[in-house]
Order: sequence, then C-alpha cells, then structure tokens
Amino acid sequence: MAAIAATAPASTDKVDWRLAAPLGLVYLAFFAAPFAILLGVSFYADPEQTRLGFESWTKFYSDAFYLKVIFDTLKLGVFAVIATTLLAYPLALVFRAASARAQRVLIFIILMPLLTSVVIRTFAWIVILAREGVINQTLIGLGITATPLNLLQTELGLVIALTQIEMPLMLLPLLTIMNQMDQNLIDASRALGASKWRTFFRVTLPLTLPGWIAGATLVFASATTAFISQSVIGGARLVYLPALIYQQVTVVYNWPFAAVASLTLLFTVLAGIMALSWLGRFARTS
Repeated sequence: MAAIAATAPASTDKVDWRLAAPLGLVYLAFFAAPFAILLGVSFYADPEQTRLGFESWTKFYSDAFYLKVIFDTLKLGVFAVIATTLLAYPLALVFRAASARAQRVLIFIILMPLLTSVVIRTFAWIVILAREGVINQTLIGLGITATPLNLLQTELGLVIALTQIEMPLMLLPLLTIMNQMDQNLIDASRALGASKWRTFFRVTLPLTLPGWIAGATLVFASATTAFISQSVIGGARLVYLPALIYQQVTVVYNWPFAAVASLTLLFTVLAGIMALSWLGRFARTS
C-alpha cells in the first residue's frame, strides 16, 4: 500500500502556475509595459517631453470642452446599449420560438456582419444615411417627411449605424442564455394567468440578465472605442475620445496630452464595465 501511495499522482487540487507563464509574459509585454509607458508620458508638462509636471492632467480636466468629450463618449456607449437591447430581445424571442432549420438561417444572418470588415459596413452606412440614401427616400416615399433629413454627421445617424454594427455582440450572449432557459417556467407563468408582458418582465428578463450583462459590456466597450465609425459617420462635428487622441498624436503632436486622453478613455470604459458587473451581482443577489 505504501508503494502504491508513493507512485500515486499528485492531488488535482494543486495548480501548476507555470502553465500560465506564457500568458503572463504576453500580458506583461503587450499591456502592462505599454500602460506604464503611457502613464509616464502623461506626466510630462510640455509636448517636447522635457519637463515633468501635472499640467497635461490639469489642462484636460479643467477645460469644459474636454469634459464634454468624455460625457459624449459615455453617452454614445449608453445609447448604443439601449438601442441594441431594444432590438435584440424581440429578435432573441423570435429565434427561440423558431424551428431548428429557421434557427440555422437566423444564426447565419446574425453572424454575417461579423464576417464583413467594419470599414465596409461603416462606408455602407454612408450610402444608407445620405440625403439621397435609402432611409430618406423611404421616408419621402411614405409621405412622412417632405425634405431629406440630415442623418450623416449627427449623433442619431451614428447610433443607428453602431446599433447594426454592434448588434451581434449583444445577440450572441443573449441567445446562449435564452436557449438554456426552461420553457416550463414560462408555461407555468402563463398558466397562472400572467400576461405576455408580465411573463417577460418577471420571468424571461431576470433569467436572461447574465446574457444581457455580457452583451451590454461588449457593446459599450466597442461603441465607445469605435474610432472608424465615429470618424466616418460622425465627421468633424462630433468629437469623441478616440478621435481626440488621434488628433493630439498626428496633428498637434502633443503626446503627453494624448496619453492623458488615452488613460481617460481606458478608465471610462473600465468604469462602465465595472458598473455593468456590479449590476449583474446586484441582480443575482436581489
């Protein structure tokens, strides 16, 4: 017995952390080190990086224009989450009620945008949102408006485009959770006299909240950092943090100020993700 015990494999509870070493090195080289350099550059007081100081930070956070840029970036992410949520839940319910063959077709339609470059999708939205585009021609044809609407270089047009571009990121986690939901719970709610809306808000919505939290996190992070969509559809009239960083690096050549804006964007996205994570924990415990 003693020989058997001596040759027995080690306990499975013991974790060999050396297996995580490659991932740790990659994280250190491509995230931790650039973050440390960025943080160091942000504490230079002049664009030539010859003098240390807090001038770049104080200039950024004391100017009402840059505070508005932060607010607009956060607002864009929140609007994208709201718009994708309002469209994703009906689509997810249709997907759940569809046959297996129809689900395969729907999943292909949902995944198809991910197989296309975001640059192509963004430029396609220029054609759709233009004054002579599909939306304006449809509205004029239906008699809803007599003159074309200005959708390009507006926040409304940008939110419309981001809703389509980010929709798969909301739908895929939501579909995963919704497919795991027990149909008996919905049937029991309806059998006890609850309406469709009451069943949705008291049964379906709480059970699918983890999927919505995951989708909202992905959509918020992607929409607030969508430099191409913000620049092409928003144009020069709408300024968000990614475009501000690009201007400071390539036009003004003020790297310390661009570092402050970059760190602000990073912390802004992290704050949104932490808020959504807290919402998920609060929902599970309540």
